[in-house]
Amino acid sequence: MASGSSTTNLPEAHIGNIAIKSKPSPKKTASLWKTLEEYPLDVFKLDHRLANDSVSIMRTSLCDIRMSKDCRWPWLVLVPQRAGITEIFELTPLDQVMLTFETEMAAAALKKVTGATKINIAALGNIVRQLHVHVIARFEGDANWPGPVWGYGTAEAYEDAKRDEFIETMREALSS
Repeated sequence: MASGSSTTNLPEAHIGNIAIKSKPSPKKTASLWKTLEEYPLDVFKLDHRLANDSVSIMRTSLCDIRMSKDCRWPWLVLVPQRAGITEIFELTPLDQVMLTFETEMAAAALKKVTGATKINIAALGNIVRQLHVHVIARFEGDANWPGPVWGYGTAEAYEDAKRDEFIETMREALSS
């Protein structure tokens, strides 16, 4: 920049919460990187219990849409890919809207694919604190109908071919 010139016409750039209107000096840049190293940004990590009990079938702009490995009920789990979030109200307003949209999308696709009598949607988090939303297809006469699915009996694994077929069918339904 020429001597005496102003930064008022420079576009504003943002680094985290810091707004800058000029190119930072090497000293300031080194200081900024040191600060970022001292306070690293949170990184999303999937809770190991969700990873063990489900398989990822699709990632959307907000969620990792996963399928429960328990074949007794067609069951999706939506996990917002945001670090440290345990409650819906902790999401940003935009993420709350996206979660609602993606939950509705998953519920409609699951109903279309399964022809379920009822779609149950819940975000409990009493055991696994990481925010996740269950979308479960229920049928009259299914295991524990009309009672809840939680804590009922022992989980049953999918046969590989049936699991793969259900995943592919759900991917197609979620993409249409």
